[in-house]
Amino acid sequence: MSPVAWIAVVSLAAWGWLLLCQGFFWRTDQRLPAQVEPAEWPRVAVVVPARDEAEVLPVSLPSLLTQDYPGPAEIVLVDDGSTDGTGKLARELADGFGGLPLTVISPGEPEPGWTGKLWALKHGIARARATAREEPAYLLLTDADIAHEPDSLRRLVAAAGANGLDLVSQMARLRVASAWERLIVPAFVYLFAQLYPFRRINDPRARAAAAAGGCVLLRTEAAVRARVPDSIRQAVIDDVSLARAVKRSGGRIWLGLAERVDSVRPYPRLADLWRMVSRSAYAQLRHSLLLLIGTVAGLAVVYLAPPVTLAVGLCTGDGAAAWTGAAAWVVMVGTYLPMLRYYRQSLWLAPLLPFTAFLYLLMTVDSAVQHYRGRGAAWKGRTYARPEAAPDR
Repeated sequence: MSPVAWIAVVSLAAWGWLLLCQGFFWRTDQRLPAQVEPAEWPRVAVVVPARDEAEVLPVSLPSLLTQDYPGPAEIVLVDDGSTDGTGKLARELADGFGGLPLTVISPGEPEPGWTGKLWALKHGIARARATAREEPAYLLLTDADIAHEPDSLRRLVAAAGANGLDLVSQMARLRVASAWERLIVPAFVYLFAQLYPFRRINDPRARAAAAAGGCVLLRTEAAVRARVPDSIRQAVIDDVSLARAVKRSGGRIWLGLAERVDSVRPYPRLADLWRMVSRSAYAQLRHSLLLLIGTVAGLAVVYLAPPVTLAVGLCTGDGAAAWTGAAAWVVMVGTYLPMLRYYRQSLWLAPLLPFTAFLYLLMTVDSAVQHYRGRGAAWKGRTYARPEAAPDR
């Protein structure tokens, strides 16, 4: 066979392995597990880190204030150095909507060695544990751009209690309104699930651990045992680090797709989505040049090779390359269809996955370039030049 045909064979073999041996990552049936309402609902503290979130807060915060949770619950919003009136707006929304009691705190700039979000979570958790008449049994850590259906908190607590889970995380359904969002967002979740197969995450016997930071219900006892957020204070990819800390300390975790939790943050332009991915992509690779080279090569062989080898095979009359490349592309498209259905998008977007993967390849390379330029992971005016999980003490 020709070298092009061999590349197509390798790509097809890779897709065969991904299809059958990577935790069935392409399936979208990992939804919130069975829920049993307890006889007595435990106390819950909702902690919301917020930095310059005035644009989305009028949609997200009322969804928390009006939760129909039957037990005692409160909200602590941590105004992390906002300059757009986030804290003031939060108080006004609480006065207008009523519902769960809201406390707004401002801890100031993070100390050296802390990322902004984890610094905010540290103070929000401490405030929730210190002011309640009894310590909250659970902490709901949710981002300021996440909107919850009225029964979201009730369902999360019922699922955690019924299944003996220390951490329950749902990957919020991201917005898919603009053309770029429709092209890139479903692929983002698809690639995340490929990297962290939900079934393996949810298997207590497996070492794999991950969470989706927008919506994490955490048992307070497990947080204390895992020493979070202090033990992960430098982590830019804080959700994955949090899940690893909880699982390492003996906790049971669960991660799945959300049905009643949505992100309301818009990413209308390619530049917005580019920043979302590139700010942490190289941190995910532990700032390793070897891992970057391997990732780029892997994306090229798995996602770019099928259409390229098909085209080359058709142009040169290389039947083996054309047929094998086509077969790999078909498998790729088939694994992407469930995610497009979950996002209620046209299935005709599936053949465009190689192009979307090429954009992710460029975003990852750009993330490394920004790191070596000293810009690191940048988010809302803060830059972390060497973002990494803090060492245990």
